[in-house]
Amino acid sequence: MLVLKPSFPNCCSTSLNRLREDSFLLMPVVSPASSADRGRGYADPKTLMAIRNLELRARVVVEGFWNGLHRSPYHGFSVEFTEYRQYSPGDDTRYLDWRLFARSDRYYLKKFEDETNLRCHLLVDQSRSMEYGSIGYSKSDFARTLAATLAWFLHGQGDAVGLFTFGEQVNDYLPARNRQGHLRQLMLALEKQVPGRETNVAGVLQRVSETVRKRGLIVLVSDLLAPVEPLENNLARLTAAGHETMVFQILDPNELAFEFSQATLLEDLESGREIALDPDSIRSEYQRKLSAHLELIDSNCRRLGIPVHRLVTNQPLEIALLELLKSRNRRGKWQRRSGSTGRSS
Repeated sequence: MLVLKPSFPNCCSTSLNRLREDSFLLMPVVSPASSADRGRGYADPKTLMAIRNLELRARVVVEGFWNGLHRSPYHGFSVEFTEYRQYSPGDDTRYLDWRLFARSDRYYLKKFEDETNLRCHLLVDQSRSMEYGSIGYSKSDFARTLAATLAWFLHGQGDAVGLFTFGEQVNDYLPARNRQGHLRQLMLALEKQVPGRETNVAGVLQRVSETVRKRGLIVLVSDLLAPVEPLENNLARLTAAGHETMVFQILDPNELAFEFSQATLLEDLESGREIALDPDSIRSEYQRKLSAHLELIDSNCRRLGIPVHRLVTNQPLEIALLELLKSRNRRGKWQRRSGSTGRSS
């Protein structure tokens, strides 16, 4: 990735990829948070990132999401997602979910709890390209908060959550569990600042396919600034093994807008290579390559039945939770673990 080296005062930085024929660039596809999002009580990302404790950030997002879901037309997704049905007079109150009541102020009965527990692994990119940020925090900050939010949300449903953090190779691995204290271990692993350089998403996906034998949900969180062909091949291995797979692509606003007006020196964060360029002269070529890379990711994932959700770092993280529910609603029930009789160990 290339990062702007300022040659004039008060300029901003950007992370861009190599502006050559083998560039892997992305285009803006998601707008900033709408007034409707703010109206649902979603947390402002900049305010959220000011909270130093990652676990507290996750809790704020999840609670805001439940509040927003309660007031939105999407509240039905929570029922479908967790195999709940609304309480009716005469139902056995032993199966009431009190934690869900505390979040939504509604009574729900959880159905087949032992059978529907989910086993999820979060794959979080920590390569150097993720360290860029133009709005006060980096893509890595946003990605780690997103992973923490998904973990908090799923753990609260009684699901087992695991974690892979990676750059060139796997940095940390926690198997999917729902034991007491496991969520805290996961948060601590996400908070680690692991030095790394290049992105090796394909190699890490291969490691995941070899490590995670029991079928479940695989969630990849990355900027996907990497060659597409090996990425596709290893995503195919996961789907062939029966895993349901989702991709969250994290992008900075400056990576999308390319709003530079002066001669700029860019440095590749992963190789150290520098390029001097005139933004006006390469803007159209940048957009062309950006669009081509994006379409290639989309088409390859579409063939595999893998949803790709692009999030800009100035958007509410609650959007990711809503996409999780919407994706599941389109595809049907989570993959159930055969012979499951309780929480994962």
